[in-house]
Amino acid sequence: MLTNADPIAFVATADAEAAVIFYRDVLGLTFVADDPFALVFDLNGTMLRIFKVERVTPVDYTALGWKVDDIEAAVRGLGEKGVGFERYDQLEQDDLGIWASPGARVAWFKDPDGNTLSLTGPLD
Repeated sequence: MLTNADPIAFVATADAEAAVIFYRDVLGLTFVADDPFALVFDLNGTMLRIFKVERVTPVDYTALGWKVDDIEAAVRGLGEKGVGFERYDQLEQDDLGIWASPGARVAWFKDPDGNTLSLTGPLD
């Protein structure tokens, strides 16, 4: 039934101004709209709605992620824009914070509301 329907991604923000700066200026996403209920961005053809709430309760897992061809370049590029990458004691991560899972390389970071975001790249 939904096979050909376009997906929409969602995360939440309690600070719309900080979210616009982060998603537009830091991550480089195309800003589409600011309506009374959500900020809207284009995720390479997929709509991202960052819905406005009074308080965000971040989850302990990745809320949104991107598949990248060169994860090291992506991590370095975001790092140059002030993005800090998460470290997890239970994972063996390299100097950039990238973990080599059995099928891919992954790095995690947080948006201003504490939502966990990720980059996933191929194994070398």
